[in-house]
Amino acid sequence: MRVIGLMSGTSLDGVDAAWLETDGEQVGAFGPALTIPYEPALRAVIRELLDLAPTLVADDPQLLAVSRRLTEVHADAVRALDAPYDLIGFHGQTILHEPQRRRTWQIGDAAWLAKTLGRPVAYDFRSADVAAGGEGAPLVPLFHSGLAAALPKPLAILNIGGVANVTYLGADGSIAACDTGPGNALLDDWVQQHTGQAFDADGRLAAEGKPDADMLRHWLSHSYFERELPKSLDRLSFHALLDNIRGMSASDGAATLAAFTAAAVAATRLPQRPQHWLITGGGRRNPAIMAALARTLAVPVNPVESVGWDGDFLEAQCFAYLAMRVKRGLPLSLPMTTGVPLPMQGGQIQP
Repeated sequence: MRVIGLMSGTSLDGVDAAWLETDGEQVGAFGPALTIPYEPALRAVIRELLDLAPTLVADDPQLLAVSRRLTEVHADAVRALDAPYDLIGFHGQTILHEPQRRRTWQIGDAAWLAKTLGRPVAYDFRSADVAAGGEGAPLVPLFHSGLAAALPKPLAILNIGGVANVTYLGADGSIAACDTGPGNALLDDWVQQHTGQAFDADGRLAAEGKPDADMLRHWLSHSYFERELPKSLDRLSFHALLDNIRGMSASDGAATLAAFTAAAVAATRLPQRPQHWLITGGGRRNPAIMAALARTLAVPVNPVESVGWDGDFLEAQCFAYLAMRVKRGLPLSLPMTTGVPLPMQGGQIQP
């Protein structure tokens, strides 16, 4: 089927939309893709919801208004693609992720989207996994496995969004995954506070500074890095660490946070050492993060474009792929990707 996948990630930068032809196992063809950035006011109010989410109720008027507004942006993205399609994969916007409490919350109005666009919508991809005791994230590994079928292994595919997550693909066909630690989220918030910019464009601020080695060692003693995979994080899981660097200059703080993203990846206990790392997500555009990854991993580290993939739209393509798996009743997650007891179906279809 022809499916449009929609993704609004933890970086809160906007809606990615991507067209895919797939049966939920193989990819028949890639198609157009685009991003519609959130207006600054909408981005700010979504960011505010992340802090408020633990105390919000589902019928909160502000929440409902934001949910509708961001769904309208998703509808705009589908229309802007201007391509024929049969099904939509709608992830929504995560505002809270607490799998240890069996809770994950993605806002967005799938019923309104389906009615407005006149097509069925697959949504609610994470709830069944979390309810069964899984982490509910990451959900990209099965898509990565399908894309990388012909690539040499062991291979790691690292997505650096607001949170960073890795898919490990073994030479024996095994798949494992987890969130590695902060991706861009801490750095984005630091840069916003100190420069008013939404992110560290081209890694320029981090490049001007020097990482604090003692602070990095302290942060890496966090209990999260002792946990075996699979494991996952909320965007704000490490946010309190910003208090540790408030006395630093803007550039040294940025350099330390960029180095921490890479150090957290290197600290992840994968089944075997990958021969090669492929990097996707916005973090691959930050030279400071990419250089730190190359130093700490000491094997080839390349953006996914090196194997012909599009790192700007891989997650949106993934939710097109998963939408088809929802429709066919195929698993979305595995024991070694999210910790569920058995391969887990999930998602719902809104006619």
